[in-house]
Amino acid sequence: MKRIFRSGDDNPEIPQGVQCGKGTKYTGSVSKKSGSTIRIGDACLIEGTLTTYLPDASILIGNHVFIGKNTLIGCGKSIEIGDDVLISFDVIIQDSDTHSLSSVHRKKDTTDWMNGTKDWTHVTLKPVKIGDKAWIGARAIILKGIQIGQGAIVGAGSVVTSDVEPFTIVAGNPARFIRKTD
Repeated sequence: MKRIFRSGDDNPEIPQGVQCGKGTKYTGSVSKKSGSTIRIGDACLIEGTLTTYLPDASILIGNHVFIGKNTLIGCGKSIEIGDDVLISFDVIIQDSDTHSLSSVHRKKDTTDWMNGTKDWTHVTLKPVKIGDKAWIGARAIILKGIQIGQGAIVGAGSVVTSDVEPFTIVAGNPARFIRKTD
């Protein structure tokens, strides 16, 4: 069955340029780079901020997803969130560091951001993928290149620096295996 998306271009309840499925409620904010993609499935509640940094960036969110207030999803390349995912409040998910590790290349970042001329050539971008039925606890941080497996749980306040296996619980800074679920 082909999914029908409503667009913010023709529906004022949805942020401009964002595509949403049937029954999705969007009360968060958007900062979308022209040419980038933000697509949200059916029956989602999005209260956080979705940001794309580059024209070819892509945020894809499945069906029945909750994203809590003050959560920031910052995308320069690709962030994919599966179906039935719960992302609590104050979570940060980034697919890059947003700045170069070299101080020489960071020198003009603030000025360049304000002018819309930020140079991303020295910034590492790695996709993030969150599997179906995952639960991300409040104030967790998920770093670039991370895959969270199906049904996994990330404890509140955790900093995820490596992949999380399906149906496991991780917690801490850095997040470590606690136990299996289900």
